[in-house]
Amino acid sequence: MPAKSREEIVFQILINGFLVVVMLIILIPLWKVVMMSVTPLGYGAKDTTFGMLIPPWDWSFAAYTQLTTHPAFLKAVLNSVQITGFGTLLSLALTVPLAYILSIRTLPGRTILINFILLTFLFSAGMVPTYLVVYKLGLIDHLAAVFVPVAIGVYNTLVMKGFFEGLPEELEEAARLDGAGELQVLFQIVLPLSKPILLTIGLFYAVFYWNEFFYPILYLNNNNLMPLPVLLRNILMAQSLNEYVEYNAFSSASIESLKAASVFITMLPMVIAYPFIQRYFTKGALLGGVKQ
Repeated sequence: MPAKSREEIVFQILINGFLVVVMLIILIPLWKVVMMSVTPLGYGAKDTTFGMLIPPWDWSFAAYTQLTTHPAFLKAVLNSVQITGFGTLLSLALTVPLAYILSIRTLPGRTILINFILLTFLFSAGMVPTYLVVYKLGLIDHLAAVFVPVAIGVYNTLVMKGFFEGLPEELEEAARLDGAGELQVLFQIVLPLSKPILLTIGLFYAVFYWNEFFYPILYLNNNNLMPLPVLLRNILMAQSLNEYVEYNAFSSASIESLKAASVFITMLPMVIAYPFIQRYFTKGALLGGVKQ
């Protein structure tokens, strides 16, 4: 291996230094949230060190216990799980056939159809018409109102379409010559080769639905239907904290611990899920994007 020049070494050092800075920018707030969430209930502002960047002398998981045993929190978690699960399944069930149809190069009117879909991506109907459609469908105060109006993402469809176009055409043509229909080609040829893009787009949809905040507020009037992001917002607002915790039993520092614990619990599912599909995520997003 040839020796690196001085310029290459300096460039590599600069790149590594930049990446370290970016990593610290990401990790320090996360570390602070975790440390604050395990702060004992009796700690005040004078007990913290460097904004709670250093772990407290005594750890306490009382904030997690208070949250995970509260009925409102458990109900919000269940609502978020339902919205994310059903929403992701519905979105994949609609996105896969649409992307496959658009990937067929011999489809009559394919260009017109793609341009029409792109038009919906560039120009939205607006909040009021969408609300009226949801209202006429009888979805107000139903969890389905959160994911049905946005079940198909144009960007996700185009990325999946690009991945399908990159698959060997010979396999599909051979299946059609053997008498297979388009559904058979999709389910028996295309989907078994599309695990990376399915997991990638599935992650995109899951993260979107798990973090969705605006649509629940817009379409859900029943507090029992509110998902975790809405509850998190209410917890982070000090004046609304009385609705969910025994405020008088905690000091001001303990309220901050409850806020930090709620933030950490909310982001934990996505943090756990991402490492398991990271290799598929990188491959699926890269191949689907390059083929656009």
